[in-house]
Amino acid sequence: MYIPEYFRVEDRSTALQFMRSNPFAILVSTNDDGPFATHVPVVIRENGDQVFLRGHVAKANPHWRYLEQHPRSLMIFHGPHSYISPQHYETREVVPTWNYAAVHVYGDTRLYSAHEDLLGMLHDLIPTFEAAYQQQWDSLSEAYRTRMLNHIVGFEIAVSKIEAKFKLSQNRTPTEQQNIIDSLCPVHDTAISGTGFLMRDIGLGLKKERK
Repeated sequence: MYIPEYFRVEDRSTALQFMRSNPFAILVSTNDDGPFATHVPVVIRENGDQVFLRGHVAKANPHWRYLEQHPRSLMIFHGPHSYISPQHYETREVVPTWNYAAVHVYGDTRLYSAHEDLLGMLHDLIPTFEAAYQQQWDSLSEAYRTRMLNHIVGFEIAVSKIEAKFKLSQNRTPTEQQNIIDSLCPVHDTAISGTGFLMRDIGLGLKKERK
């Protein structure tokens, strides 16, 4: 990913927090015909310095077969984004742009289909996204749960590289940043307002004294 230094995020904890806040990611790998992508929720786990991404795809999805042949993969975590109008800038000779945040994660993928491994993965996913569902899952018949497990293939990516890019007008003046924040935050579209909130959260704009 192309990352100008203004927009590069070096802090790993910031990147991991962003990933956890935006867990519906895009899994990208290759096959003989070119790139192939699947949109999928994932869980991020740390074991010492090693980061792992866990999730599953439908067995009917050919992506897992491509991962068998080419285990190297890319996972894209995408967050809020918004068009930025030149009207917010203090100078006239400027052009529109787009603010956004994204994290690209690279690693090798391990696949698994044994029921005990799939259950372990689900025991990560369920408490992450809806802990209350665990009781319902446990109450389902063994036959139904077995049938559902037979329809998925689990994956685990051992992360080897994380690239984080927050393109949020860091190269503009604090006044211009505040103009953008003030225009984005009130918008009902959460992709747009979320961009403004993220700018504010990382300390951009004018710092105002709290009364």
